[in-house]
Amino acid sequence: MTQNPVTPQPPSTEWQPTNPPAPAPPEKQKSWFARHKVLTAILALIVFFAIAANLGGGGDEGEPAAAPTETSAAAVADDATDEAADASTEEGTVEASATEEPAAPEQPGIGDAVRDGKFEFVVTGVEDGGTEIGSEFLSEKAQGRFHLIHLTVTNIGDEPQMMSDSNQRVKDEQGRTFEASTTAGIYLEDNDMWLKDINPGNTLSGTLVFDMPEGSTPVEIELHDSMFSGGVTVRLK
Repeated sequence: MTQNPVTPQPPSTEWQPTNPPAPAPPEKQKSWFARHKVLTAILALIVFFAIAANLGGGGDEGEPAAAPTETSAAAVADDATDEAADASTEEGTVEASATEEPAAPEQPGIGDAVRDGKFEFVVTGVEDGGTEIGSEFLSEKAQGRFHLIHLTVTNIGDEPQMMSDSNQRVKDEQGRTFEASTTAGIYLEDNDMWLKDINPGNTLSGTLVFDMPEGSTPVEIELHDSMFSGGVTVRLK
């Protein structure tokens, strides 16, 4: 059987649809660290120093960490209270010391050596002299009653000095002042204390006579090397 030959057909000029191109893949978003490089570097430094501090301050393995110093409000309050108490005690001590008067030095008495100017005095005793001193021919009667003060006087200077009984004073228990009786002192036997020059280094022993009211007694005597000296006081009781 004879086949009819196929006549080739010319290509069609009609538009044929084509597949659209695939869309471009979305751009991959950068990470936060990539977008903030400066902040990332700072954070990295902070983490580094924190790790270094922990490693450096950890100490030997197994050793307990030192207990933190107490800084609580209660501790601060206790310290403040203690300091206030100490300050109060100190202030009280200072105030008490300031108000307390220093104890007066003990006044010298019978048998103690005291000095005024060029003289050193030692009161050796006190005696009741009665109401009359002297002899049957020459005597002195007391207005009240005589009191005798026995003493020694030494010249500690480098030139003669006169001892005069008129420069000496006694006081009684009422604080009254009395002068020595020179006339009675002259009439007293073996007594040179009323008016006598004493050379340097020499000692004069004698008695001062005081005329005082009945019932009154001398409690202290004020001794002077001259009428212009400051004097020194001796307790007689």
